[in-house]
Amino acid sequence: MENVYDVIIVGCGPAGLAAGLYSARAKMKTLILEKGKTGGQIVTTNEVANYPGSIKEATGPTLIARMVEQAEEFGAERKNDAVVSVDLNGKIKVVKCENGEYKGKAVIIATGATPRKLGVPGEEKLTGKGVSYCATCDADFFTDLEVFVIGGGDSAIEEAIYLTKFARKVIVVHRRDELRAAKSIQEKAFKNEKMEFIW
Repeated sequence: MENVYDVIIVGCGPAGLAAGLYSARAKMKTLILEKGKTGGQIVTTNEVANYPGSIKEATGPTLIARMVEQAEEFGAERKNDAVVSVDLNGKIKVVKCENGEYKGKAVIIATGATPRKLGVPGEEKLTGKGVSYCATCDADFFTDLEVFVIGGGDSAIEEAIYLTKFARKVIVVHRRDELRAAKSIQEKAFKNEKMEFIW
């Protein structure tokens, strides 16, 4: 008989690993697919203080290592392969990857997010050490500091507004002469005394 998984999970970050843990623990034949580094964005974090249930002095890599261990203890299988296409029609779903094709009764998409990077000198080296891609994750590290936010869309301006609860000053740097964020978000930003703009 053809190899058919009960559950195929696309993505091996915290959400994908949690789904893998639960499905494998429920005695379902489980495959977790990941195209890149296991763990997603949290792996780049040196200090994790806001993840539910995390231990003191946890890091992204230590949390992910434990999640992988748990999922595998219950029998979840992991493969590094980039998904090319997914066919969700019919009882058996087909996930086509660069190195093979996998079939399953259910597919869970847990691909997470990837930040848009600037590609400037020092960005990679300083990620998690002053360069951040998540205000709600890291804002408290910037308490009473001056912070720069790059961008002018909804996400950038909402994150900048959130950072004003912690930072002394938030400077938004945008490559245009006006923001792209929704007008309602712009109004809040321009009224915020802790925010400045560099065009």
